[in-house]
Amino acid sequence: MAIVNYISICITWLKRLAIVALVWLLLGFNDPTLAIGTQTNYSRIDLRGRDFSGQDLTGGVFVSAEMREVDFSGANLTNAMLTMGVLLKTNLAGANLTGALADRATFDEADLTNAILTEATLTRSRFYGAKVTGADFTDALIDKAQAKLLCERADGINPVTGVATRDSLGCP
Repeated sequence: MAIVNYISICITWLKRLAIVALVWLLLGFNDPTLAIGTQTNYSRIDLRGRDFSGQDLTGGVFVSAEMREVDFSGANLTNAMLTMGVLLKTNLAGANLTGALADRATFDEADLTNAILTEATLTRSRFYGAKVTGADFTDALIDKAQAKLLCERADGINPVTGVATRDSLGCP
């Protein structure tokens, strides 16, 4: 009889432990914003209106993320992945996007004032109505048609790199 009670108690505790482990796995490891090392993964997440200003998001992953009206002002997005991201009216003023992968991203009406986009990959991305005063695009890969459109309103000198926006875009 004592062995039967002992086995029953063990089974009850194993069931409870299994439930706790399952809940922990579902809530803990399924979090799409889970930090992996120093990288953060926000892929395919709606981040509209979030405030990331001044944060270190080096190597962050924002693939196919909805980032309308997000505040990334002064943020470090060095080597971040923004592929297919929607950055409509996003504030990237003073942000560092050095080496960022932002192909097929939409930067329409974004504020890129004094942003650093050196060596960024911006192919097949759109910048309609984007503010680029003081932005540095040195060695960035950008479609010629988009660079030409940006040249129409490019002016200023980046306060960090000292590079003129028009020069970094290769404007005539």
